[in-house]
Amino acid sequence: MTLGKTLWKLILIKMAILFFVLKLVFFPNLLKTKFDTDMERGDYVVEQLLHQAPSERSSN
Repeated sequence: MTLGKTLWKLILIKMAILFFVLKLVFFPNLLKTKFDTDMERGDYVVEQLLHQAPSERSSN
């Protein structure tokens, strides 16, 4: 019984570490590196959404 609990704890710790490493490597916060304020980030996102919307509709 205690072996099972120990193994589950080990599995959860390994999964947490793996998730943290993968998040850092594959999902960097690009907006935070390019822009200083939340207002600049928001403006960029809105600009990108509005810029891409018409081209996607016309291609269908």
